[in-house]
This record gives sequence, structure tokens and C-alpha cells, in this order.
Amino acid sequence: MINTEKIIIVGDRVLIKPEDNINKTNSGLYLPPGVQEKEKVQGGYVIKIGPGYPIGMPTDEDEPWRENKATKYIPLQAHEGDFALFLRRDAIEVEIEKEKFVIVSQSAILLLYRDEDLLS
Repeated sequence: MINTEKIIIVGDRVLIKPEDNINKTNSGLYLPPGVQEKEKVQGGYVIKIGPGYPIGMPTDEDEPWRENKATKYIPLQAHEGDFALFLRRDAIEVEIEKEKFVIVSQSAILLLYRDEDLLS
């Protein structure tokens, strides 16, 4: 497994380790053959998530010269370890330390399956 400490995911993006040729996940989610044949969706496990959707800074009362304005975010629904079913056409393939991953925005994720027993 890769060292995720060096990876910074930006905004509403999610880093996913895709599963190849699966019809049933380890958590029991069944993907019918029709879905796999069309390759419109793919599944994989969430490795790392970005901070979320940035919230705009209020400008009416803030002074533009003030420093240390921390950006606020709306957090993502995805969590590390979730199984994600996502739209394949919206995925960007990357290779990190000779392992294949995909980066997708949260809006491309159709379903998240969270098995609390797997995390314990």
C-alpha cells in the first residue's frame, strides 16, 4: 500500500483504488454483468479525500488587507475506506508508486457503501 501522507487531494476530489473485474465486492455489493459490460460505472475503495467544497469568504465586513483568513469547507460524504461506485467517464487515471488509482469529484460518485466492521 502507498504512503498517503505525501498525497494531498484538492477540493471535492476523491482518490480511489479501482477494483478490476469484480461482480461482487468484499462487502457484499453485487454489480450486475450489464453494468460491467457497458463500463459506464466502476467500483473501488476510497483511499483519500479532499477537504470538501470551499465556502466563499464574506466580503462586506472583512478588510482586504487582513491576513490569516482560513478557508472553510463543506465536508464530503465519502470517507476513507468506503466502497464507491462512480461514473467511469469522469475518472482521471493516475499511477502512484506503480499502483493505479483514479481521481473523481464527489459529484461523479453514485453510491457509497460504508461497512463499519471493515474499519474496526
